[in-house]
Amino acid sequence: MFWVLSGKKIKRFAVIGTALLFALGLYYANQQQINVFSLQEEGPQAYYSVETDQKVAALTFDISWGEEIPGPVLDALEESDVDKATFFLSSPWAENHPDIVQRIVDMGYEVGNHGHEHKNYSEQDEKWMRDQITKSHQILTELTGQKINLIRLPNGDFDKRTLEVADSMGYRVIQWDTDSLDWMRKSADEIVDRVVSKVHPGDIILFHASDSAKNTAEALPRVVKEMRAKGYKLVTVSELIAGSTVETDPVEDAKSE
Repeated sequence: MFWVLSGKKIKRFAVIGTALLFALGLYYANQQQINVFSLQEEGPQAYYSVETDQKVAALTFDISWGEEIPGPVLDALEESDVDKATFFLSSPWAENHPDIVQRIVDMGYEVGNHGHEHKNYSEQDEKWMRDQITKSHQILTELTGQKINLIRLPNGDFDKRTLEVADSMGYRVIQWDTDSLDWMRKSADEIVDRVVSKVHPGDIILFHASDSAKNTAEALPRVVKEMRAKGYKLVTVSELIAGSTVETDPVEDAKSE
């Protein structure tokens, strides 16, 4: 009887000990996650929106391919008297369409970097990242004459290394808080409803002027009109960042075409 009881006790102690070890393991893992998260928050960040009480927002447009949609998008902005917007241009596209790039510059819009090769940066090594940013920077600077220090990575893809590389090269990584989903070929009505319902003070709004965004030009005048009716002023990304406290998100990818 003595040995049977001792065996039960030993088994019970073993179960309790295993549970304690498991709990300690979970605690340690959680602490590790918190530490990584904290360290990451202290480093370079991606900009999704800014914290402000003012009704200001930035319209941003990515262009990586095509020649049919950029013209109508610029026409729509011009007809809507939009004098502040930020265009993120892929450097190969810009090289092949210097006339459109010049029109963007002549209209007074801010130009940002959208990389050279349209690949996910998080899948590449740091030398590749530096080479790509350098190449695209040189091309876009020469074409636009602007001081370019904003970058939106292809597909919105990045990791901690990407943020650190971009920061070391004088760049800020720009994401978005409201995605129009125009690249998914949403209808003009869907684009308008989505943007107008989601816009908020300090918002960075993602549009495209690549040829996949078939309905962006049609939607824009209505988006602008309804945002203005809500009291919003349109600014560039640089103006948005300069005037407010940035809201960042640590390495949380958002993908798009």
